[in-house]
Amino acid sequence: MKMENEINQLKADIVSSQNTVAMTGAGISYLYGVGRLKQQMHRGELMRVLSPKYVRSHPEAFYAHMDSAFLDATFRRGPGPVHKALVELEKRGKLQGIVTNNMDCLHTVAGSNNVVEIQGSFGDNICVDCERRYHDYTVWNHGTIPRCPNCNGPLMPANFYRRPDANGGEFRTRLERAGDMLSEAELVLIIGTTGFLSEEYMNRMNPMAKIVQLNPSETKFDRMANLNIREDAADVLEFILQ
Repeated sequence: MKMENEINQLKADIVSSQNTVAMTGAGISYLYGVGRLKQQMHRGELMRVLSPKYVRSHPEAFYAHMDSAFLDATFRRGPGPVHKALVELEKRGKLQGIVTNNMDCLHTVAGSNNVVEIQGSFGDNICVDCERRYHDYTVWNHGTIPRCPNCNGPLMPANFYRRPDANGGEFRTRLERAGDMLSEAELVLIIGTTGFLSEEYMNRMNPMAKIVQLNPSETKFDRMANLNIREDAADVLEFILQ
């Protein structure tokens, strides 16, 4: 590897840290198909599809969109090597939590236990008819739109039902959890994220925490990071875990 000295430094930091938190984003999921929805639709069409009215009238079409954009990655193509490496770090006691912008549940499917999904996920669903909530991502793994056991109405992820910027209480709770994690972190690993919404919780980060970014591309975290590793995160973590 070109940055072997920096990667060895990261390995030493992980070994010495008593509290490490990873921040992740679309960069660790896009290889498995996540993100297709935004590529396929203009904003107006996207907002129409991600609405209770559309789900109520076109439930199977909504499911097809979700399958293409997220569910194929979650249940068939993923989790990927970064998700699995973070699980292994957790098993070794070297990762205490994950804050992610992703709603694909890939961290949970891989086996991570302490995950804050800032924008919600397919593990938090709501019936578009009776508004009952169901916390189970596996309902999306049956090849058809999941239905409410109470009224048979179609389900959709709650963060689409109420947009994150309007979903005050629950959204704020997720931000608080993320802030709690970072306030206790000694080491923060920033992996594959450009930092969407990060200003909402990073202001609570432990000022003594060391920040290491794993990202081949430049992001807004470059200046605040103590160490920027311009290598593929999967390769870096594989090397560290050896």
